[in-house]
Amino acid sequence: MNPKSENKKVTDSMTESSKIVQSKDINGQNRLFGGRLMEWIDEVAALTAMRHCGGLVTTCAVDSLVFKHGAKLNQVVVLTGKVTYVGNTSLEVRVDTYVEEVESGERFAINHAYLILVHVNNNGEPTPIRYGLDLQSESEQAEWDSALIRAKSRKERYAY
Repeated sequence: MNPKSENKKVTDSMTESSKIVQSKDINGQNRLFGGRLMEWIDEVAALTAMRHCGGLVTTCAVDSLVFKHGAKLNQVVVLTGKVTYVGNTSLEVRVDTYVEEVESGERFAINHAYLILVHVNNNGEPTPIRYGLDLQSESEQAEWDSALIRAKSRKERYAY
């Protein structure tokens, strides 16, 4: 857990967004264009991070983006974002994407992604995040622990 004076729960900043796949969103194979899905993922990650930080953020990296299945024209796509790790000025957000069957409400995973965002001030300069993360479950702790491994791997790959 982050040693900050104040903490928020993962549920405090969780974000869900729904989209209907329209003709402007599909590629030549009549499936959701990956770039459009990436745009939606980035928006959900940013809103999730802003809710946690209480301020502006910018995307620093997409650590993992796994396409499991496509989505087709007129299908409902649901994206959910949650904070998995909080550092000094950056945080990690996981975004899961589903196709939702309208009749049953059943959801099928089509994508998951981890994004790293940086809390910034009005001049775009990194700013410390005021809130830590109060982990409430074993799965939230597992996400935190995995985020530390991903962060170490990123530093080794990119040496930044």
